[in-house]
Amino acid sequence: MKKILLIIALGAALMAETLTLSGSVISDNQKMITSRFMGFVTNVYVNEGEKVKRNQILYTIDSREIDSAARQSELSLQMYQNQYTNVKLNLNRYKRLLEKDMVSKYEVENLELAALNLQDMISIAKARLQEVKNQYKYLNVKAPNSGVVVAKNIKVGEMAMPGMPAIVLSDLSDLKISADIPESNLSLITHGKKVIVEIPSLKLKAIGKISAIIPNSNPMTHTFKIKVSFKTNSKSIYPGMYATISIN
Repeated sequence: MKKILLIIALGAALMAETLTLSGSVISDNQKMITSRFMGFVTNVYVNEGEKVKRNQILYTIDSREIDSAARQSELSLQMYQNQYTNVKLNLNRYKRLLEKDMVSKYEVENLELAALNLQDMISIAKARLQEVKNQYKYLNVKAPNSGVVVAKNIKVGEMAMPGMPAIVLSDLSDLKISADIPESNLSLITHGKKVIVEIPSLKLKAIGKISAIIPNSNPMTHTFKIKVSFKTNSKSIYPGMYATISIN
């Protein structure tokens, strides 16, 4: 009887030395994809749950806003070029008249100054037109990295707005386990400490290490959030999966 009690006591002691936390798989590189310009969505090429590659086109928006800006820039450039042509013609004529002492040097100098100012305006207008034309590439919204689409908030025909998340992309190459640890157990962990990570649905077990201890407790539960990084060759792990962390 004493031996049985001793075994039970030893087992309880061993179990007490391991703290098991419940957590979830998260992507530590999740991006909210949005467009730079306002416009109607013309095509959406991805769906939720779909894997995408870096620079793959996710959706496109129409070019009406940029077309309007480009037309205005072209008209401004044409106007300055026409004005410069007229000023140059007058300048050349006034120079000939100056040689015959039929106009003043002051009038010629004013035309020369006007020509220089118009040259500057033409350079500015050309730069503005090129800047507008460069914006056409942003009509094709591309994935900044490989990952999986976890949310899609746009449809063809809807208005894409700058700053409004259209697609949420999770990077599957940078997965971690997020869990809450009771305040009373904080003394058991340190940054970089090795732990055992398990994902029961995949029967996967791996060694991980604590990569972050977030010093912001939940006042209702008195728990702190931790993140655990781990490496595995499995390609079946997705954000949201249930996981456990065992801390000795």
